[in-house]
Amino acid sequence: MPMLRMFGPAREAAGTAKTEIAGRTAGEVADAACRRFGPELAAVVAGSRLWVNGEPASRATTVGEHDEVAVIPPVSGGC
Repeated sequence: MPMLRMFGPAREAAGTAKTEIAGRTAGEVADAACRRFGPELAAVVAGSRLWVNGEPASRATTVGEHDEVAVIPPVSGGC
């Protein structure tokens, strides 16, 4: 089963940094996480990027049982 890793606001919304979630695509994994963890996570995921195995991915990117999907929220920073 793919491993979902969540950072920053996604981790806070879900209450965990990682969990296994079933899905055949990065989007299915993200959607299943939103159903599991609720609307607060869904709001974060809506404005985030998905990565698979350390590379930028689309929602349609196929994932296997040993892949890692990451939710990368936008980062704000400055000098």
